[in-house]
Order: sequence, then C-alpha cells, then structure tokens
Amino acid sequence: MIRLTWVQPEDLLGHELRQAQEEGRDTSAVRARWLAAGGSLTPPRSGASPTPASPHLRALAEHLLAELTERPPPLWAGVPQGGTGGHNATHRPKALRHRLHAAWLGRAAGCLLGKPVEKLPLTGIRSLAKATGNWPLNTWFTAEGVPRDLKQAYPWNKRSATTSLAENIKGMPEDDDLNYPLLNLRLLQRHGKTFTTTDVARLWLDELPAARTFTAERIAYRNLLNGIEPPHTATHHNPFREWIGALIRADVHGWTNPGAPAKAAEQAHRDAALTHTANGVYGAMFAAATIAEAAAGTGDVHHCLRTGLTVVPPESRLARAVRHSIQLAREQSQFDHIVDELHTTYGHYHWVHVVPNAALLSAALTHAEGDFTGSITRAVSGGWDTDSNGATAGSIAGLLAGHPDALPDRWTSPLENRVASSVAGFDGIGFDTLADLTTELAQETNETNETNAIQETDLP
Repeated sequence: MIRLTWVQPEDLLGHELRQAQEEGRDTSAVRARWLAAGGSLTPPRSGASPTPASPHLRALAEHLLAELTERPPPLWAGVPQGGTGGHNATHRPKALRHRLHAAWLGRAAGCLLGKPVEKLPLTGIRSLAKATGNWPLNTWFTAEGVPRDLKQAYPWNKRSATTSLAENIKGMPEDDDLNYPLLNLRLLQRHGKTFTTTDVARLWLDELPAARTFTAERIAYRNLLNGIEPPHTATHHNPFREWIGALIRADVHGWTNPGAPAKAAEQAHRDAALTHTANGVYGAMFAAATIAEAAAGTGDVHHCLRTGLTVVPPESRLARAVRHSIQLAREQSQFDHIVDELHTTYGHYHWVHVVPNAALLSAALTHAEGDFTGSITRAVSGGWDTDSNGATAGSIAGLLAGHPDALPDRWTSPLENRVASSVAGFDGIGFDTLADLTTELAQETNETNETNAIQETDLP
C-alpha cells in the first residue's frame, strides 16, 4: 500500500494544531475533539503514519482542518515594494559571473555536506563526526571507521548515503535544494522578473515532478491539481506554511538582483506566496535580500545579514530569532554552545520550520565571519534541516568569497562540475554554464515594467 507522505489528513492535523498554536491561536476545543475521537497529536517525523486512519477518523481530520483554516489572517503592508536599497554598486559582468559561479558551487557543496545527516538528532551528528576525527566538522562525512553500533543508533539518511558520503561522491546528486534554483532560472527565462505567482504554479505543473516536492510544496501542488488557485494553495490544509521550503527557493531572486535587496525580496515574496504565509514568506525574503547584497560584491557578511533583516517585519518571530542568534554568535566563542542554546530556545519547533533554521543559518554565517568552510560546516553541524542550511550558507559564503577558485578544492572537485536533476533540460548541467545563465538574467532589466504590489501576513 502506498502511504504518500505529507498529505494524509490524520497526519496533517497534528501539524496544524502545532502551527496554529505557534500563531497564538486557541486550539483547545479542536484538540479535545480530536483526542476524544482517538486521534494522535504527535505528527510522524517521516511525514506519514505507518497505517491509515479509520474512515471516521479521517473524515473528522478533514473537518477539523477546514475549521482551523477558516480564519483569514491579518495583513501586513510594510514590505518593500521594489526599489533598490542596500549596497548600490556597478556590476562588472566578469566579476559578477565569478561570484555567481562560486555561489552555485557553494550551494551544491553545502547541500551535499548536509545530506547524509539530514533528519538525525544533534547528538547523532556530533557522534558520527567525532568517530572519524572530523569534529569540529571540517570536511565530508564518511562511514569509514564509524563503529557498527553507532551506525545502527544513528543511520545515515537512506536516500543520500550512497551519493553524499565522502567515499561515494561523484558529482552533485539530485536534491530539491538545487531543483528549485534550476526551476527559478526557467521561471525568469520564460516570464522575466515580473512573473506572477500563477506563473510559478504553471511552471511547477509543467516541469516539476510531484514526487520531488515535500511538505508545503507537496500540499500546494495537490491543491493546484484539485483546482485551488494561489494564494489559497498556501493555506488550504497546509500546516507547513511556515516551514523552510520558500527560503530554499530564494537564491535565484537574490543572485539576479545584485545590490537590490528590496527587489529580490519582492520577487521572493511572489514565489513564496504559492506555498507559504507569514514567517515562511519572511524567511524567503530575508534570504533573498541577504543574497542580493552579497551578490553586489560586498565582503561583509554582517552587513548582508543586517540588510536581509530590513525587508521583514521587525517583530515577527523570524526576525526576533535571527537577531537573537546573531547576538549569540557575537558573544560566544564556542559554536557548540551557541547551537545548544538555539536548540534549547527553538527546539519546540519542527526541525523543518523556518524559524529555528534561519536562526541557525544566521549564527553560522556570523560566527564564521562569512568564511566558506566555516559557514557550511557550522550550518550543518547545528542540525535541523542540515542540507538546506548548508546550501544557503554555501550560496552566501560563495558570493562573499567572490571567485570559484577561492573555494577550497576539497569542496568543489568532488562536484565534477555537474548536477543531477529531474527538471527537464538541466540534468548533468555544469555549474559554469549555470553561472553564465544566471549572469545573463541578472543583467536583464525590466525598468519599463511595473512590479507587482505585495502584502504579507503578519502572524505573531
């Protein structure tokens, strides 16, 4: 029997109750009805419980999900409406192309570093690395030399171990953290920077295999197939609307708007609105603006992170968590201690939620002072969504490094200048070619076109 992950109503309800509570909503009545009927409040970590619920329980879950998502969210209208802002600089095509090449390589290397330990608890990540003398983390994970009992206690990610452990790496394997940047290249090639959220939806239906989507993206995809249109795709039975999925789609919006963080954030918003709301969208905007500033050629990671914070509501949960993590990284010399504090403070969130992951990403970049190896290894060593955090850290640190040759060879040579993908036309493409394509898109202007106005949901 096929138990498709991230879509079963009886599993979604536990996540929705948790998400609604994070938003400050009273869910006690719904919770009581669900528990009285025999439902579970513990969402499965894998995305689907092993056995289906009874027809009665499933119907109740559907009803309660609808009840919980009836309330329209309040609007927040403080998001920048295009414009430039940030680091105004002239962009020499050759220098920009070098930065973007390094960003693509950095995103791939950081993602690949985090893939074998995705879903593992922090204790497991530390134990596996220490067993091979790789702690503090400084290079790829390996299974060679790891005691059998430790491997049994903390098994590598079964989908990734065969392609992402040091002894198995032969090019960049497929990953959603690379598929989405590839899709967004196609998006801008087809529609330019004035694309709409509906354009994103159509592109996904045309080019993105449904099985390559997860969490909020899978829910939105299913909603599209059921005839639900954006922005309702982000809210209908979607308890993952504040998770990290929109953030990992933000790089191309930043890469193609060097020195224009507000424009990058506005593009990221239109993309994110298909699948996310509130802090889920803010995470994408924060990443896009930070990346846009780094793409301008500034070497100051602290300035870039401050710029990223200017495009999100200052009192949102995401902004508060990022500011807190940056302050910790400035005050504490031992990164392990920073991670422990972050897990204590934000460990009540799901490991894929955007708030703890954006906090960890910011702490890693700050503590490493933007250094490439330091940034990706800190981001991955902190746990939670290891491959996604490693990818975004690598993208930003690659831009700051400024040139692919500035990245250590141990991170770039195993990539063999190729990435696997199920996105049509991109399988096996080289990172140098991707840099060329991205540079072309970054240099295109749409000054005669009006950008779409945006409004965002501000939840506590």
